Amino acid sequence: MSQYIPCPKCGAPDPEQVKFTWWGGLLGPKMLSHVKCGRCANQYNGKSGKSNAQNIIIYLLVSAAIVFIIFFGLALLPFLMR
Repeated sequence: MSQYIPCPKCGAPDPEQVKFTWWGGLLGPKMLSHVKCGRCANQYNGKSGKSNAQNIIIYLLVSAAIVFIIFFGLALLPFLMR
């Protein structure tokens, strides 16, 4: 028995957890319980059965904000150390 719900598109009972994606690397799919159906290749949230599209957008925006803050924080560090 799988720890994830069956595919909402085709009903296949055993989706596989996605291990790596272009948008989330190794961490994103794990955080969002992102799974892929072996039968129809549908990708969705394995806990809710809903699309992860909105969660992926939020994940990307938060990640970009963190990178932006770190980059400009490091760029401004020499000016702040005077």
